[in-house]
Amino acid sequence: MTHHEPAAVTVLGLGSMGSALARAFLAAGHPTTVWNRTPDKAAPLVAAGARQAATAGDAVAASPLVVACLTGYDDTRRVLGPVAETLAGRTLVTLNSGTPAAAREFASWAGERGVRFLDGAVKDVPDAVGRPGTLLYYAGDAALFAEHVATLRVLGGDTILLGGEPDLAKFYESAVGATLLPTLVGFFAGAAAARTRGIAAADLVPYTVRWLQMIGEILPVFAAEIDARDYSAGASSVDLFLAGADWDVEFARESKVDDAWLRPLHDLVRKAAGAGHGDDSIAALTEVLGTP
Repeated sequence: MTHHEPAAVTVLGLGSMGSALARAFLAAGHPTTVWNRTPDKAAPLVAAGARQAATAGDAVAASPLVVACLTGYDDTRRVLGPVAETLAGRTLVTLNSGTPAAAREFASWAGERGVRFLDGAVKDVPDAVGRPGTLLYYAGDAALFAEHVATLRVLGGDTILLGGEPDLAKFYESAVGATLLPTLVGFFAGAAAARTRGIAAADLVPYTVRWLQMIGEILPVFAAEIDARDYSAGASSVDLFLAGADWDVEFARESKVDDAWLRPLHDLVRKAAGAGHGDDSIAALTEVLGTP
């Protein structure tokens, strides 16, 4: 059996997520070079065995695989633009936030400079990096992904290539991430209401988790309705949600909670009912959301 030494890797950007990435590489035995504009942030990683580069150029030169976890694509270009010649021929993986359009633009920028490029997203919190069940997904060339997947899997055991289009990771991040803020605001509104009754937010958590599990169980049903564009068999109709809108507002006001966050949601339900979807599944909201 041939034994392969862990590949050298560079991590650019040592915020909470970038530091977590570097720690995961170190824990797996990868020679890890780190760089950050504020050098002091590297100290804990250096103590754990990382090599600190004095400049971004030195950091890039140190490894065939460069993982950038900076604020966004513009920030990444500002850091890597002056060292693009050094980056040419190496593999660059971006794990920053951004939009699909920005990812496409950055992929073009990288390709014009001979940089081998994969874009990705970490779909969990920094503390989860390195765990077997942590999800990261990537977009880009399949052969390039296969070349580095063993190293990338160190960051999370659930490591997936979505496809060759360079913006797919950011598309999925945006499409899936659309559920985050509405879900959190719903919990925060419930917690604000609970406070008026002297009920701790922590007391709501087990029941909220069960509710979220139920939602997870019915999502495949809604997805099938959306893909077929057939909402006729829906048990939870648009009219049912419309009937509950006044109760939502009444509860918020009784609990002295601002109901402003509910209004656009109720407006959307009314729009769907007005478009003839009253008897249809609530998944029919997809149709009115997709209408400019």
